[in-house]
Amino acid sequence: MLLLSSWAVAQQAPGDSERIQAPPEVPAIALPGEAEDSADRSSPDTWVTDGPVWAVVSDGTTIYIGGTFSYVGPNTGCGAPLSASTGLPASTFPKVNDTVMAVAPDGSGGWYIGGTFTAVAGVSRSHIAHILSNGALDVSWDPNADEDVATLAVNGSIVYAGGRFTSIGGQPRNHIAALDGATGAATSWNPDANTWVNALALSGSTVYAAGSFTSIGGQSKGYIAALDAGTGAAASWNPSASHPVYALAVSGSTVYAGGGFTSIGGQTRSHIAALDAATGTATSWNPDANSNVDALTVSGSTVYAGGYFTSIGGQARSCIAALDTATGNATSWNPGTDNGVEALAVSGSTVYAGGWFTNIGGQSRNHIAALDAATGTATSWNPNAYGSVHALAVSESTVYAGGGFTSIGGQPRNCIAALNALTGAATSWNPDANQAVYALAVSGSTVYAGGRFTSIGGQPRNSIAAVDAASGKTTSWNPNADHAVLALAVSGPTVYAGGWFTTIGGQSRHYIAALDGAAGAAASWNPNADNAVNALAVSGSTVYAGGRFTSIGGQTRSHVAALDAASGAATSWNPDANSDVEAFAVSGSTVYAGGRFTSIGGQPGNYIAALDAASGTAASWTPNADHAVCALAVSGSTVYAGGRFTSIGGQPRNYIAALDAASGTAALWNPDADNSVLALAVNGSKVYAGGWFTSIGGQTGKHIAVLDATTGKAASWNLKANE
Repeated sequence: MLLLSSWAVAQQAPGDSERIQAPPEVPAIALPGEAEDSADRSSPDTWVTDGPVWAVVSDGTTIYIGGTFSYVGPNTGCGAPLSASTGLPASTFPKVNDTVMAVAPDGSGGWYIGGTFTAVAGVSRSHIAHILSNGALDVSWDPNADEDVATLAVNGSIVYAGGRFTSIGGQPRNHIAALDGATGAATSWNPDANTWVNALALSGSTVYAAGSFTSIGGQSKGYIAALDAGTGAAASWNPSASHPVYALAVSGSTVYAGGGFTSIGGQTRSHIAALDAATGTATSWNPDANSNVDALTVSGSTVYAGGYFTSIGGQARSCIAALDTATGNATSWNPGTDNGVEALAVSGSTVYAGGWFTNIGGQSRNHIAALDAATGTATSWNPNAYGSVHALAVSESTVYAGGGFTSIGGQPRNCIAALNALTGAATSWNPDANQAVYALAVSGSTVYAGGRFTSIGGQPRNSIAAVDAASGKTTSWNPNADHAVLALAVSGPTVYAGGWFTTIGGQSRHYIAALDGAAGAAASWNPNADNAVNALAVSGSTVYAGGRFTSIGGQTRSHVAALDAASGAATSWNPDANSDVEAFAVSGSTVYAGGRFTSIGGQPGNYIAALDAASGTAASWTPNADHAVCALAVSGSTVYAGGRFTSIGGQPRNYIAALDAASGTAALWNPDADNSVLALAVNGSKVYAGGWFTSIGGQTGKHIAVLDATTGKAASWNLKANE
């Protein structure tokens, strides 16, 4: 089986920066079985990347992707329950569409979450929600806060919430409320803070609250207060901090506070203090941090602190420390991070940390880590969050993480990866390219890659390489191009390459070459284009080339040409496009072309056309896109198109569409991407798409997606479950 993909380059010269994004800018025919479905069907088996995908190819069981990404991972949304043993997300859980700032166990295996989000599992949930122990959204519990929920605490059947809201649980409640754990309704408890509540802690019949407020519970209080759990009235307890308090923890008769303050409890205390739970005065405990403390948790005789400090407890400590509860001195425990720690949780001999860091405990760890409570070293647990972690909670064998991430539990993959078509997960195949991969082609047990890299598969390789499909190691094949390779196609023992290069395979070859699939040497075949070749396709004895050139194969040919596979000479086929051709798909006697042209094959044709393979004339097929078409794929009577368009085939279609191969009319199939689609591949009932998009097919999904070929909805990668 021969499979290929080429990257369609934008209008830029060699050495320019990577592709510049374009801004978003008749009756339709139905595909069989088309049905409306507005539910968010996202699941953790749909993997995403942290950067654009330029190339996608499928060999049936494996999906190979190339681009400028450095991470691939499950599409989890902003909150996920993780296995405490493996760090992997649970098999099913509801996706949260925006930042999770707070999480608290419900005591029955489920979770209460708060944040900036507006939907959970595709269902409207404004800033607060309840996730059941079976991983489903609690559809009956909907307090519907009107603004952010920043902190949560649970006491039996009552859920305490703090944040920016002024309405929650069906009642006006300023920044703090008590909610019925079964119904979500606000109780009569109403301390009425005058501005934000950032932290809550419970002890017996007292609710400790901290934040930016100066009035709460009917009293003037400087950023921290003790509230009666029955009445909501503020106690006389009044530490009166000088600046906002961000973190609270209670242990016995002591309330620990962290924040931006420099005095609290009647004493000078820099960012962290221990307060007497009876009097509110600061104890002698004084770790004296040199910057904000944002997270606190207590375990036995140790107070763990996280924030943005570099000194605390009399020692240099970068953003995280363990402090002795008796002396306030920093212990020898010193994980050291390269950025802030905003969430902490302790379970047994493990300290979980979340924040903005990428290194902690002596290891590379992206935003979340498990640290040995004795040594401070990072354990092997490594969920690898793609984005910040702001909330952590532990319940039995599960760690719930919330934050600004959109994926967690993934793998580092630099510019090239292989995804299992049955599960969607990254395989162990990891060639690790050091720069962009723009083109991929698969032939037998070999994956050919083209791009701008200088190292891939553990070997120095300039812009082109052959990678073993089993091991991910480069083979000895080494054409050594002197500039970017943007397009690849394989036919029998020959690998055709196009791009910006002027030497490849040991020979002078301008922008296009034929390479021996065994040795990597350039064949005598030499069309000698005068400018970049962006797209290639092979059909029988013909090699189709598209790009910026105006001369190729010894003839004047404007942006598109057919070359004899034996001699390299241009055939008489001459559609004469007036601008770049960036994509091909060949089906029978028709060559579909996409690009930036507005005239081709002797006819006006905006960005997409069907050309007769014999004559080169354009058919009456005129989808008439309103912007560039960068990717094409054909399956049966359907032509799939991706690019920068927002209208095609007589219908509004954002960046991706299915077109009738006879009429050019857009089908009802409408994944509605939010940004450019640059790569397409079809395998059975699945359409694989890659590009700049962050939403497609009715769900959030960054840069790579699998779409149902019938409905256009984002599909599970699980072929057995969907076919």
